[in-house]
Amino acid sequence: MSSTLTDPSSSVTAARGAAAPRRRTRVFALPEARWATAALVLFLIALPLQLTGAPAWAWVPLYALAYVTGGWEPAWAGLRALREKTLDVDLLMIVAAIGAASIGQVMDGALLIVIFATSGALEALATARTADSVRGLLDLAPTTATRLLDDGREETVATENLTVGDTILIRPGERVGADGRVLDGASEVDQATITGEPLPVPKESGDEVFAGTLNGTGSLRVKVERDASDSVIARIVTMVEEASETKAPTQLFIEKVEQRYSVGIVLATLAVFGVPLAFGAHLTDALLRAMTFMIVASPCAVVLATMPPLLSAIANAGRHGVLVKSAVVMERLGQIDAVALDKTGTLTEGTPRVTDIRPLPGTASAGLTEDGLTEDGLLRLAAAAEHPSEHPLARAIVTAARERGLALPDVRDFSSSPGVGVTAVVDGCTVAVGAPARLLADAADPAVAMVVGELEDGGRTAVLVQWDGVPVGVLGIADRLRPDAAATVAALTTLTGTAPTLLTGDNPRAAARLAAEAGITDVRAGLLPQDKVTAVREQEAAGRKVLVVGDGVNDAPALAAAHTGLAMGRAGSDLALETADAVIVRDELATVPAVVALSRAARRLVVQNLIIASVFISGLVVWDLVGHLPLPLGVLGHEGSTVIVGLNGLRLLRDAAWRRAATPTEDAR
Repeated sequence: MSSTLTDPSSSVTAARGAAAPRRRTRVFALPEARWATAALVLFLIALPLQLTGAPAWAWVPLYALAYVTGGWEPAWAGLRALREKTLDVDLLMIVAAIGAASIGQVMDGALLIVIFATSGALEALATARTADSVRGLLDLAPTTATRLLDDGREETVATENLTVGDTILIRPGERVGADGRVLDGASEVDQATITGEPLPVPKESGDEVFAGTLNGTGSLRVKVERDASDSVIARIVTMVEEASETKAPTQLFIEKVEQRYSVGIVLATLAVFGVPLAFGAHLTDALLRAMTFMIVASPCAVVLATMPPLLSAIANAGRHGVLVKSAVVMERLGQIDAVALDKTGTLTEGTPRVTDIRPLPGTASAGLTEDGLTEDGLLRLAAAAEHPSEHPLARAIVTAARERGLALPDVRDFSSSPGVGVTAVVDGCTVAVGAPARLLADAADPAVAMVVGELEDGGRTAVLVQWDGVPVGVLGIADRLRPDAAATVAALTTLTGTAPTLLTGDNPRAAARLAAEAGITDVRAGLLPQDKVTAVREQEAAGRKVLVVGDGVNDAPALAAAHTGLAMGRAGSDLALETADAVIVRDELATVPAVVALSRAARRLVVQNLIIASVFISGLVVWDLVGHLPLPLGVLGHEGSTVIVGLNGLRLLRDAAWRRAATPTEDAR
């Protein structure tokens, strides 16, 4: 079913021009911004009154109100922290401002409060905008969809009420209401907001569509394949928000040091105040110098150095379909110096096809005729046994049976051994389907070996079918290399300085042929799940930090054993998705080097921020101790460095940061 608009050209323009809704927190929606603005206005009214010689009663109350409006929130936060026996830097700022006022420097203290409140408002705004960039994805999905009933009627329902198996109608110019697969119709869908593809993508029967993408000029009937809470957009939002609540090791270390450092500042401030006073310095001068020291030595910029770059990188990666589960993972991704790739579903498209069906003759002992099974009979048995499995090869066998219109019998006692195969009782007999080398063990039949060798020499994966322990046929299955596999391997080699390793349970000849196409020379084939773990641990023992990329149940142990594990999300097993540290939602292999490069960019920004913060703090402290640093200038320097560090970290929110990461160079290492 397909329909077109009267004026296709105008509709395409309208569809392309319909900008994705953008959620953006308004400045004054934040209480920090409102309080900071009130403090600033009060300060700007009081300052000219003081400078023009107005009586104190005219401007002192205004300064006092500026203290209250700009300082009550950080003061309250500092007191709560103090009640938990931790010393917050916010409290140090408030104490310094009150100390300045106590020696008659009311204007200087008010200036500190205003700048400190403004800095806090900027930090709050930056944090809110980081969250906006991710939560705004929710606005892409429409709130309602047209569901088609069994009797052909249409009903408008909330997209959150759609369930897997529902059929929805996507009219021209509408946004897709759920992740699903096209049943019929033809159109072009603008996926730029989800995949970043610059041009609309043709969609027809069998193609996948994502919630929130924009339909073009045709009508589509789509079968819902994911609940609203499990859509690409929802998973990105949920996982990135969860990641934002974690703290990287660098941040945890800084926060641990912060407590001791803050106590040290208090003691040093008392020394800066008490020592000159003991040698005859004036009380006001000694207290002013001590207050200035407390301000410029506070580690606000250091505390803010780590999380903004990492959270910005997480948010940016999430927008491009890579769900990094925590700030810890984002930091670890940039540390990897070796990569191990799975083959099926990772380096390949993960949709293998049955290319050969080879029944074996002379299997009367298995209860069959002397001529063996027919092709359809062999495929029917294998598909029935594999039907409960989620492995890509199993899905290929089941798909081939359905394409031939074969009715699959019921099975019982199904069991799966990752890396070996499956067994099930079909029509009262035990059917085993799996790797020939695993099922045959040492008792290899020459006839079976000949067929298996012929298929493997042709670059196909051989799958043996046994009926009550007797081989009855061999299936040949082939998969295609992903179009971006070779470029991804080259980019990972550039980033790590070492070509990736291929870890697969497939036969050596098929693995070697595919690896050669991708540019991989280190191939380890015929591996069981525990063998993959051993291979990863060998590299880890040699001092390498290994990134494992996989998708299946048999990859889960290696994903868990690696320094960092990355799962292909669209075809990945639930176990692999749960075990992995990060998930590639849209199965775009090219995002692997991109997210590694983005992590390294975040780490570089963390280092930059720490250098900026330390230079400002050390410079201002030396100036205050050796010379005479005016309090307003100390406040500007301290708060200015905090703002610079915060904004520097947010640079990774921009799409340009992802584009740079997607084209890594030697400099990215």
